[in-house]
Amino acid sequence: MRIIGGRLRGKAVNPPAGYKARPTTDFAREGLFNVLDNEYEFEDLKVLDLFGGTGAVAFEFASRGAARVWSVEMARENASFIKTEARRLGLDNVTMVRDNVFDFLSVCHERFDIVFADPPYALEGLETLPDKVYSADILHPGCYFILEHGDEHSFTEHPYFKKEKKYGRVHFSFFRKED
Repeated sequence: MRIIGGRLRGKAVNPPAGYKARPTTDFAREGLFNVLDNEYEFEDLKVLDLFGGTGAVAFEFASRGAARVWSVEMARENASFIKTEARRLGLDNVTMVRDNVFDFLSVCHERFDIVFADPPYALEGLETLPDKVYSADILHPGCYFILEHGDEHSFTEHPYFKKEKKYGRVHFSFFRKED
């Protein structure tokens, strides 16, 4: 994997063999950030990356100038890798939170400009994630929640659904609550 854009463009992020996470592909991440580049100036953004996995999405936001990026990951090995890689890359603006995402949502008092989630595609209750994010009241008004998912889910009927982008088998559903 590599960082696609920003000050760390081209830097490799290589989890060890046997790493237990499905990273967002470079192709899909590049497509996602092309969409976001047209809608956001990254400087001063506060971003939350749920189900941090390899940290690639958090690192991408940080490389592009986001002021603060929180990455929430429950697996000890993954959280340790994200923390170590952020330090190696000099990303002082990335904060690793080792927690269950659903527990984190119930206690988080911060508000964010973008919330991104890349849960395991087979996660039980994945279809409820947009509602859980919005009921946690962690997004500034008019800001995106972006959910990565596979072909087996569709969110087009959700009241806050705005659009979906597909890159291979990777889907990004964009949600925005207009206030």
